[in-house]
Amino acid sequence: MSVLCGLPPLLECVYCVACARWAWKRCLHSAGHDSENWSVATAEEFEPVPRLCRYILGVYEDDLRQPQWEPPEGYGINPDCLIVKKNYPDTSGRAPPYLLYLDHDHADIVLAIRGLNLAKESDYAVLLDNKLGKRKFDGGYVHNGLLKAAGLVLNAECEIMKQLLEKYPNYTLTITGHSLGSGVAALLTMVIAKNLDSLGNIDRKRIRCFAIAPARCMSLNLAVRYADVINSIVLQDDFLPRTATPLEDIFKSLFCLPCLLCLRCMRDTCISEEKMLKDPRRLYAPGRLYHIVERKPFRCGRFPPVVKTAVPVDGRFEHIVLSCNATSDHAIIWIEREARRALELMQERDHVTEIPAKQKMERQQTLTREHNEEHKAALQRAVTLAVPHAFSPSHYGTFDELDEEQSDTSVRDSSPGSSSRSKTKNNWDELIERLYEKDESGHEILKSSRSQ
Repeated sequence: MSVLCGLPPLLECVYCVACARWAWKRCLHSAGHDSENWSVATAEEFEPVPRLCRYILGVYEDDLRQPQWEPPEGYGINPDCLIVKKNYPDTSGRAPPYLLYLDHDHADIVLAIRGLNLAKESDYAVLLDNKLGKRKFDGGYVHNGLLKAAGLVLNAECEIMKQLLEKYPNYTLTITGHSLGSGVAALLTMVIAKNLDSLGNIDRKRIRCFAIAPARCMSLNLAVRYADVINSIVLQDDFLPRTATPLEDIFKSLFCLPCLLCLRCMRDTCISEEKMLKDPRRLYAPGRLYHIVERKPFRCGRFPPVVKTAVPVDGRFEHIVLSCNATSDHAIIWIEREARRALELMQERDHVTEIPAKQKMERQQTLTREHNEEHKAALQRAVTLAVPHAFSPSHYGTFDELDEEQSDTSVRDSSPGSSSRSKTKNNWDELIERLYEKDESGHEILKSSRSQ
């Protein structure tokens, strides 16, 4: 009897110790832990980020000749090189505002998409148009509303981008966005990468995406597969790339966001990482990650920012950081400022401006080779960890090769008049739907072949 009487206090002690351990572990977890084993980024690969942030800020401006946010020298937009600038009335609220800019100084064609407008119901409609597992795409899962917005932008600007790419064969096509716009930009890049022939059969190396403060918009296999063309920029403690809470839940609870993040933090702590990796519908920040670290645990103030980079599979910003800066680090103004400071420090350290052109080209080639090797290693690790739909990578690092080959054949055979359609203007909504159907038919074929 005495033994039984002693059990409740013992259980309470064990429970209290477990809670204290959890609280200690969570409080000690800082943003630097996420990227402590990553390599340090170079000035060459990080150079576009500050100016792309400025181009995104340009979408917010009513008059680019008299900007509300005065850009630093060398980071402004030349209004004479602006090709297209569209606001909410132009997109009918079905996609965020964006601009198309011809950057002659950097041989770049830039499509920049703004972030969430808290005063616009249409932006919430894009976010709410989703449910985990609702949209299956290219062997994985993506956010439905963001993919539809990407299709709308492509329908509107595909022909202009194709003409510019043909007119300037040495220019790259850079797609960038912030927050809500980052998800649209990432999925837009993914669709283009699957339909390069629709932009004049351009080389895959000519397209790239920089998702600033990215939304978690695609499943892990897609996030790793497209790391050769999609890059995500995260400032210190930013909450959005870290929480797997559906975007619609985040922004429905915007005015109680700290409470939601704490509850999600507690929930994710109780889920094993193996279970997270095995969930094919769990969405992630896309592509290669660049983490700007500027604060250290138990120290006040900001330090000279350091940029770490990797293509992680496990440990991919899975833990929310309980920080007072979790929401402020999401602001495009702060990201632009800290990215610019980080780039200036890199250039001072490496004396980039003094390096001869030939040596800079050799460094760029070395960097490209290292990124390709890291990307292949990440794909192989995805296979090792048994990430759903992850198989041996092809030349471009894709998964489900058998699915794609068989589904390509089935789509070609079941699509009458496909040759005549290729001669006319592409409808990107139809291409997206075909990819969706292709994925479904591919898996059915694969299942039947295995059962036989």
